[in-house]
Amino acid sequence: MGVFRKLSWFFRLEWKAYSLGIICLIFVAGLELIPPKVIGSTVNGLSEGSLTKDDLMKLVGTLVLIGVSTYVIRYFWRFFIFGASIRLGRLLRSQLYGHFSDLDQSFYKKYRSGDLMAHATNDVQAVSMTAGAGILTLVDSVTMGSFVIITMVTTISWKLTVVSLLPMPLMVYLTSRYGKMLHSRFHDAQEAFSDLNDKVAESVSGVRVLKATGEVESDVGTFTSLSDDVVQKNRRVAKIDALFDPTIFGLVGLSYIIAVGYGAYLLQQGEIRIGDIVSFTTYLGLLTWPMLAFGWLFNIVERGRASYDRIERMLAIEPEIKDAKEAATTVTSTDLHVSIDRFLYDTQPVLQEIDVTLRPGRTLGIVGRTGAGKSTFVRLLSREYDVKYGSISIGGQDIKQLMRETVRKQVAIVPQDHFLFSATIADNIAFAKPDASMEQIMEAARIAAVHEDILGFTEGYATMVGERGVTLSGGQKQRISIARALLADCPILVLDDALSAVDAKTEEAIIDHFRTADDKQSQIIVAHRLSAVSHTDEIIVLDAGRIIERGTHDELLHRGGWYKETYDRQQLESLVEQGGGTFES
Repeated sequence: MGVFRKLSWFFRLEWKAYSLGIICLIFVAGLELIPPKVIGSTVNGLSEGSLTKDDLMKLVGTLVLIGVSTYVIRYFWRFFIFGASIRLGRLLRSQLYGHFSDLDQSFYKKYRSGDLMAHATNDVQAVSMTAGAGILTLVDSVTMGSFVIITMVTTISWKLTVVSLLPMPLMVYLTSRYGKMLHSRFHDAQEAFSDLNDKVAESVSGVRVLKATGEVESDVGTFTSLSDDVVQKNRRVAKIDALFDPTIFGLVGLSYIIAVGYGAYLLQQGEIRIGDIVSFTTYLGLLTWPMLAFGWLFNIVERGRASYDRIERMLAIEPEIKDAKEAATTVTSTDLHVSIDRFLYDTQPVLQEIDVTLRPGRTLGIVGRTGAGKSTFVRLLSREYDVKYGSISIGGQDIKQLMRETVRKQVAIVPQDHFLFSATIADNIAFAKPDASMEQIMEAARIAAVHEDILGFTEGYATMVGERGVTLSGGQKQRISIARALLADCPILVLDDALSAVDAKTEEAIIDHFRTADDKQSQIIVAHRLSAVSHTDEIIVLDAGRIIERGTHDELLHRGGWYKETYDRQQLESLVEQGGGTFES
């Protein structure tokens, strides 16, 4: 019953609802004790010839009144107890979602999205059921069982009661043993479901790649294998689950046999009357539910305990990136200074000896080979990771001394992975600025050179985007992401290789905007195609995490080196694609 102790914080929060629900349960249990006594009295009256018509009408009226009262009170206890359990589900989902939102990139490298989804669905449902049906079965089995046994002992025969309940200790032992077995098996089943969930999420996201590479059949085979594993582990749960009812019904049936046999003996001895035996067997029938509920309770509690353990482990994970105590919420200016002695992923150096200053209204280009550290540089700006050896400051304040939300309001990043939500195109563009007008949304789309593409869709800006933008081309997704960042209107705009999927003409149109943009906004453009950074005020060339060249486009061409070699090669490739021409270095 440890899960109830762990959930005590919630029971204290909802004490009124649970108190009223439990009071209603106790009333129902008390009312249900009356009909067996009425039936026994009726049988005794019939057998002794003392039952009158008026007596019979009173007895029938009593049964009707009890039936109506029980119906009404049952409604209220369900409302109070199950209503509270539903609120627990909502609260746990909110806690998990908020916690997931607060965790950083290192967490998402370790945990898969399907596993996180399973925590927020199946695990929460199991815990919610524990706080609802679990409390019901606990209170009802204890209350009803106690009331029935006390009534049988005090109003019929303590001897008959003791003898009839002899099989009960065995039932307690067996159901407890089943519960322990169920706990470990249900935990394995939940883990298997997490794996399946993750596979579905991954396959849906990568459906285009699967079809393009002809791996759909192989992927379906993997899914089938995982699905079979879920079935197998849930069957192991079901095998234990299936033992509860037969065990309880079998032992309760044994109690009936003992009650009838020993009751007949006591009747012969003149210790009880025939109506007492009828009442006793009816009470024994009422005792069947508490016994079933007791077994069901172990089932529910062990499922809830396994799931709550999983949820607790998730909530116990601390984010590596935290807001400092008394962190600032405002910046005095948007001057950006990056001074990194070294930055490591685990023990691997990724950036070293980086020193860059960006004034408001200036533009910085970052180029280099794949894996040179360009994207890492960008991630550090938004505090996806923290710099331990060095600092990044905005307006002279180290970003570690600023609220994370404040930092992210200063920097708008268009990442390499252009994530779009399953919403309309207009909603996706206005994601960072929900109150934006349609004119503002369209203006951002024009600057990002995607307005005409959007108008080409049947529903225009109201077009629904498929999950992760699967209904759009790579270039369209990039430009919608750029429009979203532009509409956010942050002081620093970062394009992390955000023009790679657009053609040269579209790239030039977007770059032209940056050349004539408001001089208050700073821009950082990370690119593989050097034409995207040729207009910037300064260009740095990264190699193995170090700056090996820096200067303007003309200065770097004049000096020679990696930048000039790469620029010449790209120019030549461009000429070949266009059908030839004269190349000048």
